[in-house]
Amino acid sequence: GTVKESGEKHKGSVEIPNLSEENEVDDTEINVSKKKGEGDVLKDLMRTEGTTKVREALRDYLKALKTEFTLGMILPTKAPAGQELAMERKPSGSTVQDSVTPQSLDMIGVKIPTVRVQMREVFNSPADELYSIFTKKELVQKFSKCPAVIEAEKGGKLQMFEGCVSGEYTELVPSQRIVLKWRCRSWPDEHYATVALNFQDLAAQSELELECKGVPVAHEESTRQCWKKQYFEEIHLLLQQSKDNME
Repeated sequence: GTVKESGEKHKGSVEIPNLSEENEVDDTEINVSKKKGEGDVLKDLMRTEGTTKVREALRDYLKALKTEFTLGMILPTKAPAGQELAMERKPSGSTVQDSVTPQSLDMIGVKIPTVRVQMREVFNSPADELYSIFTKKELVQKFSKCPAVIEAEKGGKLQMFEGCVSGEYTELVPSQRIVLKWRCRSWPDEHYATVALNFQDLAAQSELELECKGVPVAHEESTRQCWKKQYFEEIHLLLQQSKDNME
């Protein structure tokens, strides 16, 4: 930093020895030190107002870490080559089938081994309403609980979960189909998967079929967890809340 009166530059450091999500940020130790010489006014400023700014940055940093961990975690489950993983459950009276085909190695963008992830989910809403939840900014922000960039047109940008997920809309057929270039921030730089969302009306419900091609092999399970936990389960909650409010 520079002391305004003299214009002289001074070097120092800020050390944070006990940063942890288990500790409150206000209890985190912040040590300020400065190389020998004048400029104690700068050191005092860093110990007062500077420390406040550092703690604000730490809060944002820890929040971002938790979000990225949720989206980028890698769980130790892997099926033998050629064997399909399948799981069925019934949340809110709906049937879910998640499947991954590890042997289908595609090469998209960066040349790395990839897999295709396929999932199906039934929602208690018509297809046009479900389509809106993926294309209207205010609804995306409601289920994601974060600010979002949603430009639902061909070539339009997508950014969610504080930048942990980003991409671009490449095809939109209202109430029927959405295709995206899609990536998690923890993936290799510039690598995108192709995500296709197909909507089908089932009387008062609708079925969403997800196909995600080009997922890095190392992020196969975390990608499934991202769609299941961050998207599907939160959308179910949003629909239930809307129903409760109407009643």
